[in-house]
Amino acid sequence: MKYLLLITFTLLLTSANVWAQKNDELKLRNVLVVAQQDDLSDRYSVEVALLELFKSYDIKTIASLNVLKQGGSADVLMADTTRQNLKEKGIDTYLLVSVRGYNNRFKPSTKINDFEEEIKAGHLYPLYRESASNVTFTFTFYRDLKPVHYELIRTGTVGSKEAVMKKLMKKVERRLLKEWL
Repeated sequence: MKYLLLITFTLLLTSANVWAQKNDELKLRNVLVVAQQDDLSDRYSVEVALLELFKSYDIKTIASLNVLKQGGSADVLMADTTRQNLKEKGIDTYLLVSVRGYNNRFKPSTKINDFEEEIKAGHLYPLYRESASNVTFTFTFYRDLKPVHYELIRTGTVGSKEAVMKKLMKKVERRLLKEWL
């Protein structure tokens, strides 16, 4: 009985240690938020909402709309001068947010694209579509242009663009508190 208790206790400590190490890989302290929507109003909505949420938890945050010129390409984020300017401002983590689609069937990808591929990828889905029952978002975090964390977030039943944003922010806040801080 003692051995069983000892083995159980050891397994619990080991799994808790592995879980703690997994959370340590992200630990958000600063982030550049890049919403990958074609519609400028959708980009603005996502970036500003995430900016406000992250700042409320003392995470240094910059929206890509403050870095890119209006209508400019996100490819500028790969330029050495832009990266150096962001580093001087204390930003070393980039968050790319995009709409993956409008159903529950999406599963997390087994391969996370590198930063350059993801920035150049087309993202045609708007935040809200009338026939959609829910919206699935991808959140990909990069440090030094290398992927460190990727996950899908689904919003559930949606009825408007505002409802999508409200549900998304609730879910992101939960993830932020449980996993990202």
